[in-house]
Amino acid sequence: MGLEGQKTGNMGIATTKLEDVVNWSRTNSMWPMLFGLACCAIEMMAAGASTYDWARFGFEVPSASPRRADMMIVAGTVVRKMVPVIRTLYEQMPEPKYVVAMGGCAISGGPYVYDSYTIVRGVDEIVPVDIYIPGCPPRPEALLHGLMALQERIRGQSVRIAPAGQA
Repeated sequence: MGLEGQKTGNMGIATTKLEDVVNWSRTNSMWPMLFGLACCAIEMMAAGASTYDWARFGFEVPSASPRRADMMIVAGTVVRKMVPVIRTLYEQMPEPKYVVAMGGCAISGGPYVYDSYTIVRGVDEIVPVDIYIPGCPPRPEALLHGLMALQERIRGQSVRIAPAGQA
């Protein structure tokens, strides 16, 4: 979090920047919206199970509602029929929002992209992607590594606070 270590008086008060506190709270309370479309979803579920337990890293509440989620994990093959659904769910998420593309199919269409016109050549054609996790399917360790990389990215963000009277 970056406590400065400055104490004031005998009360033992530590000072820090508001930006550091906000980013620390964002990184340690991520609520993912799971959007599993194919075999990658099994590995995503394994990352949340007891063996890997992503709750230890701050990804506590997998949400089925986009209005409560601040991160979307797209895992698997995205077909053209799912494009409006993914876009709508992304638009319903509150700011700040992040997207993780998990697996070769979500990143680039995978092995199916050359045989079919219905496969999207990467979810980044639909929504902006923050973290790419390669593999077919990627292991739960790879997902956890990608989620921790997202946490590092969030820690470095600047917090924009709107002036009074503006939203």
